[in-house]
Amino acid sequence: MVEESTVNVRAISADATGKESVHSIESKLESQTHAEESTGRTKKSEAGDDAQDDDTRESWGVFRKLTHVLLKWGVETHGISPVPPSKRTDKRIQQLFWVWFTCNFNILAFGTGSAGPAFFGLGIKSSLAIILVVDIISCAVPSYFSVFGPKLGMRGMVQCRFSWGLYGGAIPSTLNVISSMGFLILNGIIGAQAIAAVSTKLNDTLGIVIIGVIASVITFCGYRVIHWFETYAWIPNLIAFPLLLGLGGKHLNPTTFVAVPTPTAASILSFASFIASSVVSWCTFTPDYGVYHDSTASERRIFLWTYFGFLVPSISWHMIGAAFAAAAPGVPTWAAGFDNGNNAGGLVMAVLAPAGGFGKFMLVLIALSTTGACAPTMYTFGVSAMAITPFFARVPRYVLVIISEAIFIPVAIVGAKRFYTTLVDVLSVIGYWSSIFAAIVLCEHFVFRRSWSAYDVSRWDRAARLPPGLAAVFAFCAAFGMVVPSMSQTWYTGPIARAGTGDIGIIAGVCVAVLAYVPSRALERRLWPGR
Repeated sequence: MVEESTVNVRAISADATGKESVHSIESKLESQTHAEESTGRTKKSEAGDDAQDDDTRESWGVFRKLTHVLLKWGVETHGISPVPPSKRTDKRIQQLFWVWFTCNFNILAFGTGSAGPAFFGLGIKSSLAIILVVDIISCAVPSYFSVFGPKLGMRGMVQCRFSWGLYGGAIPSTLNVISSMGFLILNGIIGAQAIAAVSTKLNDTLGIVIIGVIASVITFCGYRVIHWFETYAWIPNLIAFPLLLGLGGKHLNPTTFVAVPTPTAASILSFASFIASSVVSWCTFTPDYGVYHDSTASERRIFLWTYFGFLVPSISWHMIGAAFAAAAPGVPTWAAGFDNGNNAGGLVMAVLAPAGGFGKFMLVLIALSTTGACAPTMYTFGVSAMAITPFFARVPRYVLVIISEAIFIPVAIVGAKRFYTTLVDVLSVIGYWSSIFAAIVLCEHFVFRRSWSAYDVSRWDRAARLPPGLAAVFAFCAAFGMVVPSMSQTWYTGPIARAGTGDIGIIAGVCVAVLAYVPSRALERRLWPGR
């Protein structure tokens, strides 16, 4: 059985004091698996690729029969165990572009950009300049994390165990479950607002339910269906984008933009931090969507496909959102639809109103396209929950999809009443912890491991063979100790932010995380050699 082979590999790794390369270990795993198959000791399901997992066998008995049935229907049953190189063969690396292009080329990115004028009080020039600079820089972070998926075959919250340890890894896994729900709520709210703007017979609640149900059906089917869906779900928004510019472009001029005071350093830094949060926070998600892709593909190719998948839609929709929000006070119909900066969906409807019925039809498609961001988010919710403890790992992913749906709908309905406050608070808080997480994982990769062969994948669930995680937890706590006085939120403003710096929580957190992690991890490696 594959499980027995894994044990043998672990023994081999232990005998070699942990120095054997991940490639040689994986090759032994594959050769042993093939030998077992030839003697009839390994039984393959008729359903295909997912049958190799021991995840199904380790599921609770109440789910086991259902899992086998769903497997025959083509539903993904793979859990969080690493995908071996023999299954990482999908050479369509360009799919990574479409996944992240679809996730970001939607109305939530419009709402994020519109926060510059609507929430932070910035003018059009300042907003656009900040968006350009921050997007170019911050899109590189989740894009590099995307490389981990094909190279190691591990989900993001499993790969982080190689810096956080098995038990310490429960911290980012738990936070990522919460972050996934935050993204779900934001996408559901803004999509529902757009649906409600089409007709007085529709409301936010109905829109949230519709979006949630569509996303859950896609996510229930798993990895391959999500990739297929993301390849085409961007098309309605691509049609709507030039339509918005064509209908609203005449109002995007100096006579329409309302004059605003000279921006302060605090407002500039706060908006920059907010935009960075909306992009960097995807770094905990991106490894999950390349675990079946070609492990031999070059890092540069994986990185660039993902980078432009983030950059092109982020800059496009962030900028158009900022432009329309800045012009809204000078256009009565836009101002009414925008509802004093509380309804981004209403603003889009106001812009499309001259197109009549076709404009309403396009708005519905724009709203429903938020499922392109909701589906991957639900998926990561499930695999992150499974990574928290071995207990949760026994819950099938499709069950966790249903749980996420049950949480998402009622919370989104409540959050829809205060959209921009909810948007800024949720994205900023997610950005704080995910940027610290990124700093720790990247320090481990570039400073201590330096190559993919330094990751012994067979150790992924063995606490005694993984780092203790003390350095990561210490760096995380130290970094958050600096984030708190540096943050600026509607519910709390720290003393450093009040002094006039604005929200510099992300910058402060990353700097402290790097300074704390590198020396503490070096000490940890001396005390626990080979880990």
